[in-house]
Amino acid sequence: MSKKPSPPRKAPARSGRRETASVGRRLIRALFGAFTTLVVIGMVAILGAAFVYNGPGPAAKTGDKTTVILRKGASLPEIASSLERGGVIRSSSIFMTAAKATGAARTLKAGEYEFADRASMAQVLDAIRQGRIVRHWITIPEGLTSDMVMDILNKSDLLVGDAATPPEGAILPETYEVQRGEDRAVVLKHMMDDRDQLLNKLWATRQSGLPYQSKEEAAIMASIVEKETGVKGERPQVAAVFVNRLRTGMRLDTDPTVIYGISRGRPLGRGLRRSELDAFTPYNTYKITGLPPTPIANPGRAALEAALNPAKTGDLYFVADGTGGHVFASTLEQHNANVAKWRQIERDRAGESVPVVPAKPAGN
Repeated sequence: MSKKPSPPRKAPARSGRRETASVGRRLIRALFGAFTTLVVIGMVAILGAAFVYNGPGPAAKTGDKTTVILRKGASLPEIASSLERGGVIRSSSIFMTAAKATGAARTLKAGEYEFADRASMAQVLDAIRQGRIVRHWITIPEGLTSDMVMDILNKSDLLVGDAATPPEGAILPETYEVQRGEDRAVVLKHMMDDRDQLLNKLWATRQSGLPYQSKEEAAIMASIVEKETGVKGERPQVAAVFVNRLRTGMRLDTDPTVIYGISRGRPLGRGLRRSELDAFTPYNTYKITGLPPTPIANPGRAALEAALNPAKTGDLYFVADGTGGHVFASTLEQHNANVAKWRQIERDRAGESVPVVPAKPAGN
């Protein structure tokens, strides 16, 4: 008897499942590989950025420092771009990212910065965050006229713009901090505001009974005191002499006012001539009674204080004592004796013998 043929066998179902699993594993491995690659790339990028941020920065193009000026009101992208163009940092994008991540983006300060050769980006960011700007100073010496003050401001290459010459005596002589690129008119206003603030304060606490009708008259007196002595400690005594003269109706008889009437306070380079002392100008206090019409210089703090709080003396005269200061007297007789001593000092210094001429009743 012949056998019936066996039916064909079906392929096991598990074979298809194995193929599917194999494809899945390959996909997982591919995804994992891609992820690993991205992680590696990311870590490399982070490490690279960290190196750029913390590592040495670019070398200075000239010398051992690089100067960059960050404009007031500049945005973070503008600051980063200025630093990159200036050769201080290598990447503006990394700088902006670091500034945002550290919170420094909201506190970056404008100004002129000086960065050391190869300063790291971290150091650069910290300097701008802390506002460690280059500091510049302009000194206005006591006793300069307003024209002379403008000479200083106009010659400064730190400042920009034009400014009109202020009234005489309107500036407070001090040392002022300025920034490169600052407007001259702004700096000048600061000097004038400081003077007004000080004068207002001193006027409010002035000695009673002073012969001034206004704060400006006090400033005029202070300018005369300023030009008569450079010795801070004797300014109240010099002020007392002139205050006493005003009270008694005597003329002030002070040479610096005469000089101001001739040259607006510019040094003459010589002594006053008799013809100049005798010539009338509104500033010649040998010819006018009372104060001149304006200050003759910009008085400093000590002179303003002296004019509004003079020493309480009866002195009406003073003359040089040969040591850089002055000797004071309340009578013309005492003053003439002091002048004789001064003339002798002058003769001894010059090695000459000239007759002593009694002094006229003058303030100096």
